[in-house]
Amino acid sequence: MLFLSSKEILILTGIVFGTWLVHGYIQERRENPNNLPLPPGPKGYPIIGSLFSFPTYKAWLEYDKWFKIYGDMIYFKVFGQGFLILGSLERVYDIFERRSSNYSDRPRLVMLNELMGWDYVFVFQRYGTWWRRHRRQFHDHFHPNIVYKYQPIQIDTARAFVRNLLESPEKFRYHIRYAFADSILKTIYGMDVRENDSYIGHAKTTLEGVAEAGHPGSFLVDIFPFMKTIPEWFPGAEWKRKANVWSHINSIVANSLWNTVKEQMEAGTAKPCIATAMMESIPDDGSPESKEEEIVRRDACAVGFLGGSDTTVSTVTSFFMAMALYPNVQKKAQAELDQVLGSRLPEFNDRPSLPYINALLKECARWQLVTPLAISHMSSNADEYNGYHIPKGTYVIGNAWSILHDPKIYRDPFLFNPDRFLKNGEIDPSVRDPTVASFGFGRRICPGRFFADASLFSTVTHVLAVFDIKPSLDKNGKEIEIKPDMTNGLLSYPESFECTITPRSNETEQLIRNSGLMV
Repeated sequence: MLFLSSKEILILTGIVFGTWLVHGYIQERRENPNNLPLPPGPKGYPIIGSLFSFPTYKAWLEYDKWFKIYGDMIYFKVFGQGFLILGSLERVYDIFERRSSNYSDRPRLVMLNELMGWDYVFVFQRYGTWWRRHRRQFHDHFHPNIVYKYQPIQIDTARAFVRNLLESPEKFRYHIRYAFADSILKTIYGMDVRENDSYIGHAKTTLEGVAEAGHPGSFLVDIFPFMKTIPEWFPGAEWKRKANVWSHINSIVANSLWNTVKEQMEAGTAKPCIATAMMESIPDDGSPESKEEEIVRRDACAVGFLGGSDTTVSTVTSFFMAMALYPNVQKKAQAELDQVLGSRLPEFNDRPSLPYINALLKECARWQLVTPLAISHMSSNADEYNGYHIPKGTYVIGNAWSILHDPKIYRDPFLFNPDRFLKNGEIDPSVRDPTVASFGFGRRICPGRFFADASLFSTVTHVLAVFDIKPSLDKNGKEIEIKPDMTNGLLSYPESFECTITPRSNETEQLIRNSGLMV
């Protein structure tokens, strides 16, 4: 057995470290022969870079402060890994749209994909053929010319939702999650949420994991991949235990619903849905290719269920918060609905006649974002941009929060004000539409955005047509303060708050009761 003295270990360590530095220097010179500067950003230390200033709590707010110091493009390193944060629509468009061929890849997400099992989700997959196949399969069932087919389900879900609110308004957050899970479960798998409510909890738990691990660098294992071999019993390996729990639940969501529909298809009891349509299009020849096609379709369905059952939940919850905080906005929206609807509930064909409602929906998307920091892209090759060198493998992140809270674009950006999108009583096309940032960027933009928008319209209009939303009162009759705070993470949700939800009148209460069965 070979034993080294302390001096020999120190010399060997120095050689390894020196070799690493020389290799990095040579690679950098090859990528950057003109010796262009890196974009501006905080100065770091040798080896660790900007580790001590690397924001992990509501990073979008910290980056917004940095933009005021360094400009709308910030570069820094952590343990040699480069990060480029974009803070304006101009930078985002230049990088993710005009140079999309170089900036559509994803980083290696060790915690999320390799340990938690999210590699089946095309949102986090590396850019290439496998990603394209998954995204195409999903897009075929959620593009704008087909989502109208799901409107009857969305209307039924909205009406069941207001019935549930009438019976137990204090549970509004639960009812929101339940309603969207029901809508997407019926759309994709043809199943009723009442018989499969365990999947609501599974989706919530696994997406909590995404919120925590979705940004590269959230866990050290993303920076030091060798750490993934550490056993969960090892001291300090709480992150590994978390990953194993999330991985187990994620596997259930990815496989169980698909397999259930598959069994129903064989028994002849499956209801028409996206999953059955996908299954019917798989070649029945038992070939490796057909098995691969089934995997792609199964994965696309699971992505739709997870995204549809949870992410819009955040926006609708923010809507309830906004209505309690801004009663004048609520009254204005209700007045428009009353004028168009009379004594009935809303339908999708009412939408063109509801400009203020459409403006309100835009403000819901802008005011409190579900993903304030977009999911990280990665540069496939070294690039030169505006006189700066962007190294190969740089993690590139668009700060959607900064783009949609820019005071130069949106006056008083922290206020909830739908009127900012209107001119002469109609939507003003000259005002920046929040969809430029709220659903991601470039080739990675969310393909489920049209379904989400329709669900939001149906839910919001039904609630405003029949309910008043106000702040709750304490035992002394004073309003309980509502702070418009959001949680930390890749997916952000409103912090806990209380509000009072009551029927607008006896007539609207009766309208609710006549609207259909509760879910």
